Amino acid sequence: MAILRKLNHILLFLLVLTFCAIWYSTIYKTSTVKEQGDVASEVEEEEEDVIPVVICAAAGRMGATIAAINSIYSNTNANVLFYIVGLKNSLAHIRKWIQETQLSEIQFKIVEFNPMVLKGKIRPDAAFPELLQPLNFVRFYLPLLTSEHEKVIYLDDDIIVTGDIQELYNTKIARGHIAAFSDDCDLPSLQEVIRRVGIQNTYMGFLDYRKKAIQKLGISPSTCSFNPGVFVSNMTEWRQQHITKKLEKWMKKNVEENLYSSTIGGGVSTPPMLIVFHEKYSVIPPAWHVRHLGLSPDEQLSQNVVEDAKLLHWNGRFKPWRSPCSLYKVWEKWFIPDPTGKFQIHRI
Repeated sequence: MAILRKLNHILLFLLVLTFCAIWYSTIYKTSTVKEQGDVASEVEEEEEDVIPVVICAAAGRMGATIAAINSIYSNTNANVLFYIVGLKNSLAHIRKWIQETQLSEIQFKIVEFNPMVLKGKIRPDAAFPELLQPLNFVRFYLPLLTSEHEKVIYLDDDIIVTGDIQELYNTKIARGHIAAFSDDCDLPSLQEVIRRVGIQNTYMGFLDYRKKAIQKLGISPSTCSFNPGVFVSNMTEWRQQHITKKLEKWMKKNVEENLYSSTIGGGVSTPPMLIVFHEKYSVIPPAWHVRHLGLSPDEQLSQNVVEDAKLLHWNGRFKPWRSPCSLYKVWEKWFIPDPTGKFQIHRI
């Protein structure tokens, strides 16, 4: 009997010991998982703090891309990640330009754009062939280029940012809207330029309202247009509303029916955006897209408007890396010479 009691005590002791071991293991494992979860949360927050900026680097205008990037990087403390998109023949050049100058510390990703995705979607237009360049359509494919981000800024290359890009990134996009653009009726000073130069600022200037497909949209021809050269986009809404497919649909319809062209308005990349984003966009602050600087070689805007601007856009044919051009000295402040010597500023 004594031996049996002793055996029972040993078994009880082993049972208690086993229970304690299981309890300790469970508590330790839970604690470890929680700590790992906390680390993951911190990483996610850090990733969300990144401001993704998509900008193209075309072979003949890489200096514009460099100046734009330099102006953004120099005027913010935000964590900016540049997605620099180009064709295969230009990627090595832009990488070298960045790595061998003061831009070597920026965060960037070089992305190759395959022009084959545009096959059968672009109607030839001899009037303005430069508007048919493949990189003009990069903005249609943002979710494919920046898959891990919730919010993205897209910028044309012919811009200079003098404000903090964080402000533009913080632009509120209303629920259900896909992006925030500059409305072409926003600044009274720009309306004066529009009247003087004779550019288009309504849907009538971009869409051919003689065509039934355009009439069926039910959009008034006097509706104010927007400029797609600068915008902030909600990538979740973009994907959920299948925006890229809708844009491609209207590109194909234009090939078949000639619904718009650069002889009517602003090329073939703006009209499909005007259609697809109609009543689905918010508005960015006017100072964050002061444009039309390239429509004339003469300065069209007052000094006050230029000084208050946080983003200047030389849309139009008169570019600041060529002369004649307005406000070229503002642009040159941010230009970094090409270490390879291939890109040169042309001044008369």
